[in-house]
Amino acid sequence: MKNGTIPHRVDEFWTAKQRQACSLHEVSYRACFKPQLPRYFIDRYTKIGDVVYDPFTGRGTTIIEAALCGRNVISNDVSPLSRILTEPRLQVPSADEVATRLESIQFQSNLHANIDLSMFYHPDTESEIVSLQQYLRQHHVDHTEDFIDRWLRMVATNRLTGHSPGFFSVYTLPPNQATTQDQQKRINEKRKQHPEYRAVRPIILKKSRQLMKELTKEQRRNLSQAAERAIFLTGDARATEEIADASVQLTVTSPPFLDIVNYSADNWLRCWFNTIDDRAIAKEITVTSKLDEWCAVMGSVMQELFRITREGGWVAFEVGELRKGTVKLEEQVIPLAQAAGFEPTEVLINTQKFTKTANIWGVDNNTAGTNTNRIVVLSKE
Repeated sequence: MKNGTIPHRVDEFWTAKQRQACSLHEVSYRACFKPQLPRYFIDRYTKIGDVVYDPFTGRGTTIIEAALCGRNVISNDVSPLSRILTEPRLQVPSADEVATRLESIQFQSNLHANIDLSMFYHPDTESEIVSLQQYLRQHHVDHTEDFIDRWLRMVATNRLTGHSPGFFSVYTLPPNQATTQDQQKRINEKRKQHPEYRAVRPIILKKSRQLMKELTKEQRRNLSQAAERAIFLTGDARATEEIADASVQLTVTSPPFLDIVNYSADNWLRCWFNTIDDRAIAKEITVTSKLDEWCAVMGSVMQELFRITREGGWVAFEVGELRKGTVKLEEQVIPLAQAAGFEPTEVLINTQKFTKTANIWGVDNNTAGTNTNRIVVLSKE
């Protein structure tokens, strides 16, 4: 099938109201798609027990949704943060277990971070955060970290900064985008604000309850079963030797786009809390303004996806739209997929507008940024 004959369907394939996403997904991360996106393809192309994969896992939307649906999962991301955010949500403790563990951790007084965080946190809050950081680090080093510790790490990582009392910090940018120390000083001056004390334990417990609140017994069982077989990789999506040939039924993913997100800048504080070198991660993530460089990487990713996809399997490759709609990455992805051996079947363009059309190239009512989900659907025959 040639590029020009591949149908482009524009519709409202999924909406937030169409299927309310599980509360377990409510973990902030930059440039993530809604759970309804992977759910659409999971329902359409898989059955219970099939393997669902995401080579660019991010916060884990595809992985968590697939596990909730009773599928087996494989996760990969070059950033260790991805596993920190995703794996604990496959082994969800009870709220009582979280509360008991929090009370068992000794929070010391007058502890300070090894970097200046005074513009974000009250001194007592900072001491509690550092106490928790040291506790988690020691348990990790001692190999005594369990599923409750990993849950605490995940929740605390997501409560570090935000713009409501539900976060450890003073008012700042939304939780998926950390600001710098100097920028936060300017925010504080402009708002005439000073970091007030925020108690770490009740914030973690409250967020834990929010994440768990909609989980059914069946979903907990599905998550637990997926956790037993789950594979978590931290590396290059072009080289995933740990994944067997022809073992994946469905891949749903969204790769790094062209110069859209600065992952290092957005996650420097989360990396600090988890003792991760954010600069090293930034060197590994494909963030480039050069289309040919991006295509070279994605071409190799496609070849690896073809290797691990089983006959009759599928790939849903979400690429959005860039630079006010002037760059449509599906035009680049389609020939790369064909060269790897995939058969492109369609491009789905999901829009909140009720546009009932097919076989068209763009979306006139969404012309800027990444306002539409543009998904290249590929099959392996």
